Amino acid sequence: MRPISALIACTLFVVPSLLAPSAALADSRVFIVANQADGYGIDQCLARGDRCGASAARAYCQSRDFAQATNYRRVDPDEITGAVPHAANETCSGHACGEYVAITCQR
Repeated sequence: MRPISALIACTLFVVPSLLAPSAALADSRVFIVANQADGYGIDQCLARGDRCGASAARAYCQSRDFAQATNYRRVDPDEITGAVPHAANETCSGHACGEYVAITCQR
């Protein structure tokens, strides 16, 4: 009986400690960024989730101490629950007016 209880005790203490570092490595965060037209089309690459936006998304994540961008896409302003304030007299012009991009970064 004694070897079985030692195995159970070992499993209860060792396995969770092995899983803890993997949870820290899987840390991810979603950043909501105003989609500014840059004249090069990167804004549209990010908004459509095209491959051409991967480098810009990765650079954005790396500038915030994350290793990689796992996803990027256009976000409707309605999806951002009041986090983007609008002035009462705000006027907007252009095709990218009020567009936002969500970039998911992972450590």
